Amino acid sequence: MRKVWIIATNSFRENCRDRILYNLLIFALIMIALSVIVVQLSTGEWQRITVDVGLSSISIFGSLMAIFLGISLVSKEIEKRTIYTVLAKPVSRSAFLLGKYLGLVITILVNISIMVVVYLLVIHILGLHFSWAQAQAIILIFFKLLIVVSIALFFSSFSTVTLSAIFTLSLFVLGHLTDEGKAFGAQSKKVIYKYATAVIYYLIPNLSNYSWLDSATYGIAMPLADFGMRLGIAVIT
Repeated sequence: MRKVWIIATNSFRENCRDRILYNLLIFALIMIALSVIVVQLSTGEWQRITVDVGLSSISIFGSLMAIFLGISLVSKEIEKRTIYTVLAKPVSRSAFLLGKYLGLVITILVNISIMVVVYLLVIHILGLHFSWAQAQAIILIFFKLLIVVSIALFFSSFSTVTLSAIFTLSLFVLGHLTDEGKAFGAQSKKVIYKYATAVIYYLIPNLSNYSWLDSATYGIAMPLADFGMRLGIAVIT
């Protein structure tokens, strides 16, 4: 486990050199601009819009980090040939990949935490209330990113950066459309569509399960049993 942790910490340092803090700067600027704009508008919907844009920004920026850092995680090691040096030591491939995964998870966690702090500051300045529903939405975003990171790392372990990006983005999009696909298949009169959508539904991780943004903007909390089940599925996945 010590070897895994060493790889994870080294991976975290490498990720920090990838200028991911620019993403945080962009996020902060968006939130600051939002706080000025919504106050200027002063419409009846500005509170909901603030929460919606804030949570959506966390989800979008977090997803971009998970995908584009994940797809280059192993391929960079291969290009620099540093992976051969690591694997030449008494380190198994599974330990290497687990270390890389944990390093990226730590990176995502740190960046999500910073974005959440910025978000909390903005809603505090605007006099808004941070609800349990919003906390649930943020936690679900993080657990969704755990799945996205594992998908990106999986493709990165055996394909090029370009192919990894295509495969990961495709699964990312399909993962958000599995419910719609299943509903379409159920209504279709063609048997092949029903079977195809059913196979896709059960094979591809249902990322839409981890989207609680719309309900959170209205302060509607997810039942604890359902919330815990979704977190458990994310861990197993």
